[in-house]
Amino acid sequence: QYKPGDRLQGYLMEVRQTTRGPQIIMSRADERYLMKLFEQEVPEIYDGIVEIMAAAREPGQRAKIAVRSKDSSIDPVGACVGMKGSRVQNIIQELKGEKIDIVQWNEDITRFACNALAPAEISRVFLDENNHEMEIVVPDTQLSLAIGRRGQNVRLAAKLTTWKIDILSESAAQAKASESVANLLLIPGMSDTMAQNLYQSGFGS
Repeated sequence: QYKPGDRLQGYLMEVRQTTRGPQIIMSRADERYLMKLFEQEVPEIYDGIVEIMAAAREPGQRAKIAVRSKDSSIDPVGACVGMKGSRVQNIIQELKGEKIDIVQWNEDITRFACNALAPAEISRVFLDENNHEMEIVVPDTQLSLAIGRRGQNVRLAAKLTTWKIDILSESAAQAKASESVANLLLIPGMSDTMAQNLYQSGFGS
């Protein structure tokens, strides 16, 4: 609920010229607003030592931000969190309690995806580089944590990495592997070793 005279902060997206004069379009849901809040709160980001590489949000609920440091002596995640979480807490307050995960960016997409899915533990990652898709296998006990409430964790990780992410439990991955190898063994002259090797190379039928 907003009243005249309230202080409102947001990201200025555009100014439109209308017949009644200029109209300002401001957003509090835009990812760039989150980035600007971090820039205001974290001197290392403002000075360009720590860089925000990507951000993803489900406004009012949860956000993920990926950071890297240009100085090896500075921990980018620690700089954003601040002493006893003071810096990130100020941002969470401004966003009315939106939870924020700060993850380390990595140019290796496999490592970056594992960081983006934290705090879930990852067992294996299968990449399809042509289609920008990955299949991530997690222990059965970690499945709900990796997917998140209503799929939120994996959705935000996919937005952050810009790759399509499928998550499988260990037992589901083993069942899929067994079925694929059994399909491949139907080919005349196929040995079990050949079938296993073909499956590892990404062929399932």
